[in-house]
Amino acid sequence: MVVELQGLPSPFLRCPSQRLLDRVVRRYAEVADAGSIFMDHFTDRDKLRLLYTLAVSAHPILLQIFPGAEGWPLPKYLGSCGRLAVSTSTSPLRDFYGAAPDQAADLAYQLLGVLESLRSNDLNYFFYFTHVDAGTFGIFNNGHLFIRDASALGVIDKQEGSPAAAGAGESKDIFSCLLSGCQAELPSCYTIPEKQSLVLVCRQLLPRLLLGKFPSPVQEEIDRALAQCGEGAHPDPEVLRAASRLKDILRPLRTCDPRFAYRYPDCKYNDKF
Repeated sequence: MVVELQGLPSPFLRCPSQRLLDRVVRRYAEVADAGSIFMDHFTDRDKLRLLYTLAVSAHPILLQIFPGAEGWPLPKYLGSCGRLAVSTSTSPLRDFYGAAPDQAADLAYQLLGVLESLRSNDLNYFFYFTHVDAGTFGIFNNGHLFIRDASALGVIDKQEGSPAAAGAGESKDIFSCLLSGCQAELPSCYTIPEKQSLVLVCRQLLPRLLLGKFPSPVQEEIDRALAQCGEGAHPDPEVLRAASRLKDILRPLRTCDPRFAYRYPDCKYNDKF
């Protein structure tokens, strides 16, 4: 099953492991009994629906198997059909490019924290973005930032690895070419750097959120950290250190008041906020 699903165009299944696919099968059914990982409880229609959804848009599958209720930075899954997903009311990050400095600092701090949790978590999955834009992330009414569009999110199992990725090459057939094209070769699962998502976000999103918002010398410190974080030629440790430094700069720039309901009034009593 791992090899078969690897041919689908979704970055989510670019580097599948058996542990990841078992999680998909168990949670996709949405029944009290988790069912067998061998899909014995699936009808042929269920299997086709699952494969179609994975091929067209893996976003609703990700919402099911990594739910926000378990701490993942994703909205609650309410339902889906093909490319149509039903979710709660939110605003895209682009709506906050003109936000006040304290709100911009809060959102940038949250965004860096989201990327950190995707890179390092208790389940030992490494999530990375193949691309990002202003609609990739969203904000709830309480100010909490989350991943609004997970369709460009890839997953690598750091615990188990990907058996299919160990092969020297990948076979192409006419169906996979029709779905994803055969011109561009995708990188190996083992060559995705830890810095990938940080570089994308520090280049494309955070500058539009943070530039020109703060007095000197704080703004200069932010600009330097952003430039280093967004430099793809730098090795992983340098980019990660720049992102960590940027978080340290942003942390005291956030305010603690009811506008940030997701962390208020906890921020008054807990240094974590």
